[in-house]
Amino acid sequence: MTIAAKPTTAGVDKQELEARVKAMYREVAEAPQGEFHFEMGRALAERLGYDPRALDRIPTAAIDSFAGVGHFLDLAAIQPGETVLDLGSGSGMDSLLAALATGPGGQVLGLDMTAAQREKAERLAHEAGFGQVTFHAGYIEAPPFADGSIDVVISNGVINLSADKPRVFSEAARVLRHGGRLALADIVTEKPLPESVSCNATLWAACIGGALQQDDYRAAIEAAGLAIETWREHPEYRFLTDSAQGASATYGVKSISLLAVKA
Repeated sequence: MTIAAKPTTAGVDKQELEARVKAMYREVAEAPQGEFHFEMGRALAERLGYDPRALDRIPTAAIDSFAGVGHFLDLAAIQPGETVLDLGSGSGMDSLLAALATGPGGQVLGLDMTAAQREKAERLAHEAGFGQVTFHAGYIEAPPFADGSIDVVISNGVINLSADKPRVFSEAARVLRHGGRLALADIVTEKPLPESVSCNATLWAACIGGALQQDDYRAAIEAAGLAIETWREHPEYRFLTDSAQGASATYGVKSISLLAVKA
């Protein structure tokens, strides 16, 4: 994603943030057994609610690099033949699961700014025969797709990393057809974060520093012309490091998933 200025995040160094995000998620792709602020892999995916039978049908290496924060594919209700856009597709786990739902007659477009993630996802999709899945270089604030060309937009633990969340939601609404769905999981807060957290690029890259207060998050979605139909929390998601856990406890940092529809 691109790191654009926004009043509530003006103090964060946007170039440093993008560099840290790219570096962290390159490690997620290349060394998923490393130490991170967050959990990864199949055990996390199953605890969040992913269907083990579906996970068995996609490459293990994509699951190993899964760093999502919730489960939302049941909310997305992807149908055969639909076109799906995955914002911040990473190593491709959600994209490949979406492809199981679209079938060969559908299309899944993964969008990610980190080359190592895209390259891994492309290789895994090709090796597993997912011809309906393609991965594209780009930023979630500027998806390079036509107006009204997408049936479902999905995203997992990525929008919190953007410094221009209203633009992300506006662009999601732009590419969605009328009646199209936005289904995602993300990190939000109960209390607004202080500058000591929101201006910390390391905590941004760890999916905490950029988290938006939940009422503001909902308002940004609705301002884009999307109606929220379902909102749920994922208490089973947790951060690993002391600094991340401390911020979570103090400011109510938590995982949510939601479904919103374009009128």
